Formats: sequence, C-alpha cells, structure tokens
Amino acid sequence: MYKKAAVVALSMLVLACQSKAIREDVNITAKNEGDGVQKVLATEPVAKKIPHTLVSHGDTRTDNYYWMRDDTRSDPQIIQHLEAENSYIDSQLRHTESLQASLFDEMTNRMKKDDASVPVKYKDYYYYRRFEGDKEYPIYARKKGALDTAEEILLDGNAMAESHSQEDGYFAIGGHFVSTNQNILAYSLDTVGRRIYTIAFKDLTTGKVYEERLEGTTGSVVWANDNETLFYIRRHPETLLGYQVYRHILGTRQDKDVLMYEETDGSFYTWLEKSKDDSTIMIVHSSTITQGASILDANTPKADFKKFADLEPNHEYMVAKLDDWFYILTNWQAKNFRLMKVKQDQTSNKSAWREVIAHNDKVFLQDFDVFNKHIVLNEKEKGQNRIRILNLADKRSHVITFNDPVYVVALDNNISVDTNLVRINYSSLTTPVSIYDYDMNSRTKTLLKQDEVVGDFDPSQYTSERIFVAARDGKHVPVSIVYRNEYFKKDGTNPLYIYGYGSYGSNVEPYFSGSRLSLLDRGFVFAIAHIRGSQTLGRQWYEDGKLQNKRNTFTDFIDATKVLVAEKYGAKDKIFAAGGSAGGLLMGAVINMAPQLYQGVAAHVPFVDVVTTMSDPSIPLTTNEYDEWGNPADKVSYDYMLSYSPYDNVTEQSYPNLLVTTGLHDSQVQYFEPAKWVAKLRELKTDDNVLVFKVNMEAGHGGASGRFRRNKNRALEYAFFMDLIGIKE
Repeated sequence: MYKKAAVVALSMLVLACQSKAIREDVNITAKNEGDGVQKVLATEPVAKKIPHTLVSHGDTRTDNYYWMRDDTRSDPQIIQHLEAENSYIDSQLRHTESLQASLFDEMTNRMKKDDASVPVKYKDYYYYRRFEGDKEYPIYARKKGALDTAEEILLDGNAMAESHSQEDGYFAIGGHFVSTNQNILAYSLDTVGRRIYTIAFKDLTTGKVYEERLEGTTGSVVWANDNETLFYIRRHPETLLGYQVYRHILGTRQDKDVLMYEETDGSFYTWLEKSKDDSTIMIVHSSTITQGASILDANTPKADFKKFADLEPNHEYMVAKLDDWFYILTNWQAKNFRLMKVKQDQTSNKSAWREVIAHNDKVFLQDFDVFNKHIVLNEKEKGQNRIRILNLADKRSHVITFNDPVYVVALDNNISVDTNLVRINYSSLTTPVSIYDYDMNSRTKTLLKQDEVVGDFDPSQYTSERIFVAARDGKHVPVSIVYRNEYFKKDGTNPLYIYGYGSYGSNVEPYFSGSRLSLLDRGFVFAIAHIRGSQTLGRQWYEDGKLQNKRNTFTDFIDATKVLVAEKYGAKDKIFAAGGSAGGLLMGAVINMAPQLYQGVAAHVPFVDVVTTMSDPSIPLTTNEYDEWGNPADKVSYDYMLSYSPYDNVTEQSYPNLLVTTGLHDSQVQYFEPAKWVAKLRELKTDDNVLVFKVNMEAGHGGASGRFRRNKNRALEYAFFMDLIGIKE
C-alpha cells in the first residue's frame, strides 16, 4: 500500500587547519593479528566544530556539525571532508581487499550473465528485458506476434550509459512507456542518482529519437489514447516532491504544456496510472494516512480530471476498472481493508459502494487485481503472504499453495483482463525468484522462469524458519531465519546477521538473495525481524510502530536480538545488524539504546537527524512524513522524537564497530545526516572500535547503478563483518 545501503589505500591526508577546533593529531589504531599486533597509521577525519543553535519550544540544542549541510553539494571544504572519509575507510579496510574481491566475484559469478525476463504480451507485441554477458545495463526489446519472430531493440542501456561508464558513474533508465498504438516510446533517464528524470521520445517505426525533452520529472508517463498526448509529473526543485501533473502534446515545447493538477499539500505524493482496459487515466494522491484518486477518460485528454471520491483524513483507497465498474480497495470502516465496487457514474457517492470482500480483523488485504471472471487478492495472515482467487460467477474462493514454510508471493505483470491466467512472483529464503502462470479455473500453476543461481547451489542444503519472539510488552514479533544446514548448530556458536526496517508500513519480505549465500556458506545465520512499523501482522502492527509508538520499532529489534541469542541461533559475541534509510534510523537508535548487543553494525543511507530534518520543510520529502514521525512544531511530537533521534542521543559510551554509507546525491536522506552523525560519534564514543564512512560521490539513495556494481557495497559490508570475527576468505 505504500510507495514510500571499502576498498583500500593508505592515506596520510590531513585536513588543513581551519580553526582551533580542528584536531591535528594522527590516531594510531592497534589491531590484533594472530599473536602479534599490527599498528595501522591513518588519519581519522575529525570535523571541525562550529556551534549552531537550534531553539524549539523553549528547548535549546547545539549542533556542532550543522555546517556540513550544503544543498549545492559543491562547497570545497565539505567535499574535502567527505573525500577524507573515503580515504580513511580505504586505509582502515585495506587488509580486506582480497576478501572483498572474493565476495564480489562470488556474488557476480552466481548471476546468470545472459538473462531475460519473462515476456509480457501487450496487444500484438511481446515485451521483455534482457542482459548480455558482463554488461551492466538492461536491453529492452519486443517481438511482434510470436516469440520466434525477429527482435526489435527499444533501448540498449549499455550503449546509452557509455558516457557515464567511469567506475562510480551513475546511469539509470527510470522507465519506458509505449504509446497505445505501440509506435512511440517515451523513456526516462537519471544520470545523477537524484531521481530527477529527463523524459525522451523515440519513434519505433523509424528508430528516430526526437529532439524534444521533458526536464525535471518523476520519470513516469501515461499516454492518452490519441497517441500524441501524454501526462507526466514535475518534481519540485527544492522538496523533490512530484507535485504538478502536466499534459504534453508530442512535438511541442515543454513550456507550452498544460498544468492539469498541482498538489499544494506538501504531505502528499502524486503519481499516475492507467487502467488495464486503457480507458481511464488516474492521478493518485497519497499521504501517510490518506489516499485517493482523480480520473480522466483516456479518450478525451483535453478534459479535466475529476475526483473519484473526496479525500478524507484516515481514509485510503485505490481503484481498478473492470467494464462499467470500479473496484475499490479501501480502509473505510475496515482497518485491515476491504474490497468494494461502484458503477463508474457513481464513484463519488460512497453510499453506492457495494462490498465484495468483507473486512477481516485477522487478515490484511494489501493488494488486488481484476479479471473478467475473477478477482485476485494478495492477503497477509499471521505475517504470511498468500494469493486468494475469487470466482465472480459462484463467489467461491481458494488460496494458491506452496511448500516453503515461509515465503513471499505477489502479483506480477498482468496486462489483460480477458484471461484465466494470473501471473505471480514467488520467492522464499531458499527458493530463487520464480515466475508462474496460474490457471484460475484448473488451479494449476506453470513455472515460466526461476532465476538461475550459477554454480553448485542446492536449495535442500539450506533451511528456513519463521518463529515468533516475545517483546518486552508481551507482543510477539515474527522473525524469518535461514541458514546452511551443515554449518548450523543450535548451540550459540554461529555468527548472526539480523536485518530490519520497520517504517511506513513497508514489509521486509523473506525473499531469496543470491549474494546472501556468501554469508550462509561461511556459517552465518541470517534473520529478518518483522518489527512494528511494518504491516507484517496487519494495519495495527504499523500503527503500533509510528508516531508516539515509534520506540516499539527499536525495542522490538533489540528484544528479537536477545531472544535469538537466548535461543542459541547466534553467538552473543558475533551479532551483526544492518538496515538502510529508515532502517538506518533503526540502527542508530538501537546502538544508542543497546550498543553492547552488537559486534558490528552497518547503517546505509541512514535517516538519523530526525528532529532537525523534520523541522525543516525545505529538506526534500520532509512534509510527507509528518504522519509517520510527527511534526516537531508540536511540542509533544518534538519531545518524543527528540527522545530517540539517533543524532541527538549520541553519548559518551562504547559503540559497536560501525560501517556507514551514503551517496552525495541522495534524494531521500541527504548526505549531511550520516556525515554529521559520524562526526559526532567520532567525537563522543569512548571505545577503540572501527568507525568508517563510505561516500559514493556519484550516486544517490539506491547506491551505484548497474547490476554487478551494486555488489561492491554488499561485498564491502560482508567483508567488514567477516573481518571482525577473523574470516579472511
């Protein structure tokens, strides 16, 4: 329901003294190596302190590192400091270079080099994506009529990325969108990592790329049915919110585009959709607690959008169209959501909505799809995903069954309504991603593709479990676990890696990861803590981990760690934790509250400066999040957020070994949050544990682009953890 992360060379770089606040000493770190002691000389970057006073509700905070914020990302002093951090991590982890390289090679070599997605038929073409050899980027292609006909390449990401082929250069195709007659392709590009896309166009009948461009967009396009009119969304240059919906006519200048809708409420996200029957274009308006849509007939693109139904606080709905009916997934008088329907000419009249699937307080209804003869529901009960099929003729339903004890299953690409086949995406902690076509009449599934793990991977050598652990307030938290059988002994000797997120109602599902095998094959137990703040146990599970209940997210993770140790899934001195973005906030809060539990922690693109960021609406995406974290303009919210904000609660104590990563161009969590956090940790922590900070100077929130290069960060993290317990290869 919600759309809402290193390498090594000795550096003797010493930051030039800019004030008396800069320390000029060089730290000497002693590291045990077998029976001897190896001394590694390196300069630990120590940021200067410039006190900056922040006052709210009569409370005064002093932020000594506020100066690290530079929205232009061009201040030489700041760039120098970030580059010094990169030099420092290089020096500190030089001895892990060989291990990092081995891990990277393992991860990369498990990936099938020549690979392709399952083709999706849209009208008279089959569309698919494929990869070639060692190339990083996808090739998008199609075939007309049948899969044995000639291939037509739509976009070759590798050729397009050549000008961005430097080691950490960023390139991404945001999306590609074919016109209704399938003759024109719109596609979007990001070469910075800021998620601000340029839309371009290609004539598929001639291969010509149009000169016109649409700048500053979210990267998404919806075509009207006249094949010359399209709709797109512009990003706000400061907040980065998609806030203006424009109508563009192919062949005209962008400054002639017509503004169709402008979102003036900074708490809302905006995106575009088109119904499966191509009849209706939708603007989706979505905040944390309110969601709805405006609709437009795709055959009359010059008309105005109209509200499907009024937006109401605490009411969320999403719609799909089938013939003359709209189906509505709604939480109106239904905390865990229910499915309703309404005639297309009565959408705004809620009294005309008819119930199709009733609310169930034990089952979370999280998604659905419509077909001529069936409705397909994606549900979650007791933390487990499932797909339920409802036959519209006899109103009987059944669930698609699988053999794994814990898994994730979701709806995949389903383009047509006139079919008895539903395409689903299945995975588990031991089963690679598998694409099935499921016959809703015969109740049989056909495996179309399972991701290949190159090498000697055998799923029977691994075991997955789902357990429930008791939190301190009596709630029971689901935890998904996987390990390699031959290396696991439930005696408290294995290293344990525990992952968490716990925000926005987003669920970390028990999916398969080929790169994770590098941990499991070295004896690690891998666990996902499905903590409050997610919707793993339904909508209430989310509400119990947000706003004034946010601390439950952190204590759930801590309590899950303690139980896993007590139950001997992991050795108490070999516990490692990781999380990214809001999961990075989780890591920051946890190490303030219970640092002794973890030997090592990785915090990727971490959202750690909660109060200061949420107090500044000019920082991208802040205003969307008031219903998630609270608005610090309210004293109650301010006090509560301040009680757990990782940056504000760094104190003089011992911390685990820490790896922190960010991207200079991060659009979701600005680089200066982790930069400030690392500086404050360096100032106050009382231990001699490792603290290193990796800044990708060319990327954003998602890290490096390219299917193989992404493995470098993962290899860095794994090597960092493994080195701490003496694993050298």
